[in-house]
Amino acid sequence: MNLLFNELTQLTAPHYELLLDADPSKKLVDDYTHRGFTYEVTLDKKLVGTIVLLPTRPETLEIVNIAVEPNFQKQGIGQQMLDFAINYAKKNYYRTLEIGTGSTSIGQLYLYQKVGFRISSIDTDFFIHHYSEEIVENGLVLRDMIRLRLNL
Repeated sequence: MNLLFNELTQLTAPHYELLLDADPSKKLVDDYTHRGFTYEVTLDKKLVGTIVLLPTRPETLEIVNIAVEPNFQKQGIGQQMLDFAINYAKKNYYRTLEIGTGSTSIGQLYLYQKVGFRISSIDTDFFIHHYSEEIVENGLVLRDMIRLRLNL
């Protein structure tokens, strides 16, 4: 599968649809897409994903949003997007790559650990404090963010 990664300077409605699927707060999405590097991921000229990389501390880059179009999930695209982020971080001399996900995001937690991320902390009640609407995932109310780290 030959994915193309193109850095975006302007977000369109289809980009927002993917970004908001991964993070329902438009305010937060707007904030970090203006501060970070946003890439669209295409396959045969069709938008299949988005990823946002944000420098957070010296030598640390965080994947703050990663989303795959629902019709293209479970085809290895998410893993290729993570590989892209890892290579981007290495090429740009970052020493640490971080990512956070919901404590109820079982599939994502599996994938991130599969590519080498390790759980580094839990941000208790993150989703309660930062989102006005309750988020339910896999039948559970989402409260905590699991933070993971990959040392490069």
